[in-house]
Amino acid sequence: MDTVRETARGLCSEASATNERRLLVLAGGRDAGYRGAAAAVEAAGIDRTEVAAVSEQELPVGAGVAPKRTDELLGTTRACVVFDCHDSCRPNALGRAVGAVDGGGLLVVLTPPLSSWPDRVDGFETTLAVPPFSEANVGDRFRTRLVETLRSHRGIAIVDVDSDRLLKDGRTNPAPRLPTPNERHSTGDVFPDAAYEACRTSDQRDALQACERLRKKGAAVVLEADRGRGKSSAAGLAAAALAADGGDVLITAPQYRNAAEGFDRAAELLDTLGALADDARDGDRSPALLADSGGRVRFLSPADAADASADALIVDEAASLPVGTLESLLGVAPSACFATTVRGYEGAGRGFDVRFRETLTETHETTTQVLSEPIRYAPGDPVEVWLFRALLLDASPPVDPLVEDVSTAETAYRRLDADTLADDERLLREAFGLLVYAHYRTEPNDLARLLDAPNIAARALVADGHVVSVALLAREGGLNDDIAVDVYEGSRIRGNLVPDVLASQLRDPDACGPVGVRTLRIATHHAARSRGLGSRLLSEIEAELNERPRLSSAWPPGVDYLSVSYGVTPPLLDFWSANDYRPVHLSTTQNDTSGERSVLMVRPLSETGAQLTDRHERQFYARLPPALTDPLSTATPDIVRGVLSAIDGSVADPVSLTASEWRHVASAASGPGLYDVSPGPFRRLAVRALVDGAVDNTAAERLLVSKVLQAHSWDGVADRLGYVSTRECMRALGDAYEPLVEQYGTDAATEELERYR
Repeated sequence: MDTVRETARGLCSEASATNERRLLVLAGGRDAGYRGAAAAVEAAGIDRTEVAAVSEQELPVGAGVAPKRTDELLGTTRACVVFDCHDSCRPNALGRAVGAVDGGGLLVVLTPPLSSWPDRVDGFETTLAVPPFSEANVGDRFRTRLVETLRSHRGIAIVDVDSDRLLKDGRTNPAPRLPTPNERHSTGDVFPDAAYEACRTSDQRDALQACERLRKKGAAVVLEADRGRGKSSAAGLAAAALAADGGDVLITAPQYRNAAEGFDRAAELLDTLGALADDARDGDRSPALLADSGGRVRFLSPADAADASADALIVDEAASLPVGTLESLLGVAPSACFATTVRGYEGAGRGFDVRFRETLTETHETTTQVLSEPIRYAPGDPVEVWLFRALLLDASPPVDPLVEDVSTAETAYRRLDADTLADDERLLREAFGLLVYAHYRTEPNDLARLLDAPNIAARALVADGHVVSVALLAREGGLNDDIAVDVYEGSRIRGNLVPDVLASQLRDPDACGPVGVRTLRIATHHAARSRGLGSRLLSEIEAELNERPRLSSAWPPGVDYLSVSYGVTPPLLDFWSANDYRPVHLSTTQNDTSGERSVLMVRPLSETGAQLTDRHERQFYARLPPALTDPLSTATPDIVRGVLSAIDGSVADPVSLTASEWRHVASAASGPGLYDVSPGPFRRLAVRALVDGAVDNTAAERLLVSKVLQAHSWDGVADRLGYVSTRECMRALGDAYEPLVEQYGTDAATEELERYR
């Protein structure tokens, strides 16, 4: 292991001199790789307490971290991280592990021989082999890409540990870097000097100064940065400064761990100021710091934060949250700060930039501060450059001028085969970049799925060769009888969401046989939206399936239905229903992070698909009204009315009321009758009317949902929907029913109406 030791010493010496990081690849057998890792850490003089070993096995170096638990490394730093690829190489885990290596530190990656590594199937690749596909169907393109980037990028050394032979020395021979002086800000700063003295870069100080605007009502501050630039720390320092002055500061993020760094900096500053009265961060569902001024810094989940109030709001990792959730947070406090990761694995989505920023600038006086200087290592760090290239963390769609004037007629439909994407870096970066910018859940694992998963296909609309709209698709179903029985009896099945839900939750024993294609992601360039490109792409996909009944050569022929599952919002409901997708399920629970409910929608392509869709749409129509008074009683009226209007009227029961019931409804609409005496017929009529789109205005639809279908109290409905009094709300309900009685009513109903006119 002499070569390993010498290489590790040289890499660490160079890394320390430049405040950069270096990467050492130990390629070869497992045992030799493990011995090499121990030798490298020892030769570099790194204390074992400063080493994290990411592996399925127990390595002879540092503290072990399971690849599935690498989120524990977020917000932490290590002098060395050893990343073991012998059992699995999970892209998300790799990104998190690299991010934990501090400036001057060493990343050690253990791999099989590089020449044969792409051909092996490991623990991550097995997750890509979703039924009915096998491991033999999984591709090798992602690991081929990984090997090529390791061989070609600066700052990466490669040693064959089986022969102790140096294949690449990884030296960059740069000039030593001088530390950046900690410049003081002007004396006009409002926040304490100690807050600025705690900043580590000029970018961070500028961000903190921008956060002084949070003292002003109606102000919003956006902190944008790649990971490791100190945006969370700057937000935490601002929170402490506000709390020290008596402010109530509420911090929210997808998980508390995303905000932990900011809380640490806030606690340190309050302690430095002698203002920390109580530190209640440990083991509490709502961590908090209390200042002796009466101010505080506290954490709530996004769903809980939306119902709270504070003097200032800080949203960390804002790009990880859906636009609807971000909008629900705007009324929490008079001022707000949104800290957002531009590129990365804990929140790469650009819904924030593409859709939310417009809303924010309409409601708040908004200041944006970009942090580009890394906190923990020098700018231009070669390991970061490699990681961004390997995992496409810096992928982006085409620049706006290339697509902003494009119409549907100017676009061409294109198959994005995995081999084509792997061979065309620009096409891959544009397609994946568009998925990242448009969908907050897109992550590095999705890059591997796009390139290697046998159940995945991609299609796009292109203009002059540039991607303007892209869809990521998954084949589902077509499962054998044994799997179908297991799913029906409660076993979970990877990569087959629709058959799983229909069989296990909705108790359909025949749901696993039909073949579906589910849209996992669909994204249109923000500069070309509202031109019908998304709908055009969906219709082109359907036309291709009708002509050639499979989207990938690896797929058996035949598709029975198209499907989609998504966090439901009114605009998305409008889009999918306009494209003739029909709802078959609305989740009774809300996502903990987004607060959204998922809806499942289906569009049949074959007779088998039509039968499946019809029976589940009928069942959904039957079970939805009773659920609205219990598990769906908190669903927003706009979601309920949108879902009902998307149901095909052919599956809805005709309005069937007795003469007595019709007289009751008619008299409540225009006479002395009372809704509360017998709500049942009102509910049956309301459901049918909302399915038919027979209600003449949005306010009436919301009233029917909130009062009649969800059975909320009169006072609660009047308050929620903005009526000036309960009496006005009651009158509005009668007004809403009068045209419905005219449209659906029998002679008995008409006679009763005429009595009071």
